[in-house]
Amino acid sequence: MVKITAAEVNKLRKATGAGMMDCKKALVEAEGDFDKAIEVLRKKGQKVAAKRADRESTEGAAAAAVNADNTVGVTIVLGCETDFVGKNESFVSLAKELAQHALNYASLEEMLASDFNGMTVADKLIEQTGVIGEKLEIKAFEKVEAPYVGSYVHINKIGAVVGLTAKIDKAEELAKDLAMQVASMGATTLSYKDFDPAYVASETEARIAVIEKDNEELARLGKTLKNVPKYISMSQLTPEVMAQAEEDAKAQLKAEGKPEQIWDKILPGKMDRFVSDNTTLDKEQCLLDQVFIKDEKANVAKHVASYGEVEVAGFKRVSLG
Repeated sequence: MVKITAAEVNKLRKATGAGMMDCKKALVEAEGDFDKAIEVLRKKGQKVAAKRADRESTEGAAAAAVNADNTVGVTIVLGCETDFVGKNESFVSLAKELAQHALNYASLEEMLASDFNGMTVADKLIEQTGVIGEKLEIKAFEKVEAPYVGSYVHINKIGAVVGLTAKIDKAEELAKDLAMQVASMGATTLSYKDFDPAYVASETEARIAVIEKDNEELARLGKTLKNVPKYISMSQLTPEVMAQAEEDAKAQLKAEGKPEQIWDKILPGKMDRFVSDNTTLDKEQCLLDQVFIKDEKANVAKHVASYGEVEVAGFKRVSLG
């Protein structure tokens, strides 16, 4: 029987992340051959992976990485089955390593086929499935390339990367703030201008139906009814709609007996309120139209503009949910 030293076991453990006993058993089975021992562990992983193929990897860790030039950013989710494993330090470290590795590849498929310390990323996941005993998979892979890219990860559950159109002074600060905004508020698009008209129409109908149903219950209880908006996006507020809203506001002021000479002081506030009440979809899903989390008096577009000649080039977000 070949004698296996502690140094050999430790070397295999560092290379694979497997436990001490698993490494020793693999080296014994491989008669001390390091490469064969790795293959033994990989085959064990394949067996475990096959048994757990139908399991749901609903837990895990989000990670993000940006290259040295801050021109490429990637965020991924490494999935596992339990919260216990997802919070494990070595598991989180593996997620971070894989995010850093992902910077070199254009897609998840390309990354999975790439070499990662002597084996493909796909094989590494199978190997670690055997080591950990749970199904592992990369559930999300998002990449942003821009003149300047920043990132943010929220308690290993949500990852975000944001690209700016220029490398300005305080670019790091702005990019991180925006990545935090994306992670926190979950924007799905940059601007209301990106919405498909059919989507906006469908969403408007659905939201109005929900509010009207809520109002039925509120009326039954004798409570104040919710406002039912006609619109939910700036994309619907055409010049004709705005002109009619202004006429309606003036008619209201007249009915209230407000002197016409002071209307100019009141109308701007009423029009701002009209826009606010009728752009709920934008404030939920459009990054630039959201209220900035660090300053509720400004939206994100206004905050970005305060930095000068720079715009948001793009953003991506991943999460465990």
